[in-house]
Amino acid sequence: MGKPCIVLFLFVFWLSSAQDTIRLKHINYTAVYSKSLNYPVLVEWWETKAKVGCPNPLKRKDDFKPDPLLPKETDIAKDYVGSGYDRGHMCPAASNLCNGDIAQKECFYFSNMTPQPHTLNAGSWKTLETRTRLLAMENDSVHVWCGSIGILKTFGPHKVAVPVKCWKVIYIKKTKEFRAYIFPNTSEKIELEKLLVRREDIEKLTGYKFN
Repeated sequence: MGKPCIVLFLFVFWLSSAQDTIRLKHINYTAVYSKSLNYPVLVEWWETKAKVGCPNPLKRKDDFKPDPLLPKETDIAKDYVGSGYDRGHMCPAASNLCNGDIAQKECFYFSNMTPQPHTLNAGSWKTLETRTRLLAMENDSVHVWCGSIGILKTFGPHKVAVPVKCWKVIYIKKTKEFRAYIFPNTSEKIELEKLLVRREDIEKLTGYKFN
């Protein structure tokens, strides 16, 4: 294959990828949602003491719904029924209870959800969510990126993809420290410390840069 053909192939690949994903900006998070996978490949936000440590947080309301910025592609509530998978928050519900009712509603959009086994969603994934809020309370200004990658299987009429792996990178601004984790998207119980990896490992896995 000559150099012009390689360049054309890379351009077509980039164009295809660009057309598949769409960036959705909300009050507390920004999601990059894949229309073919039906899950976000990247979700980004900041956690601060003000956002997670208010004295009177709202009561959680489980109101899962399509994202009005991408209503057709995120209208997948019925797909999850009987699927055996949790609607796993990327930007956590508990991190969206101090910024008003709209912020809480937005975090329940399906643009912020990834299919996860309950063991993961309520296990090491939740443990890291809790630790991140504690870090925000102690240090303020914690930058968080997370997402999913791959296709293990699909379910529902919209062929919602179950990712092979979920991942998360956090940056503590005060200490200039990165912490990165890769989670197998399975029912296997794994201690959080055993999931710790280098930030560069996730950059290589996803193609994203965290800085």
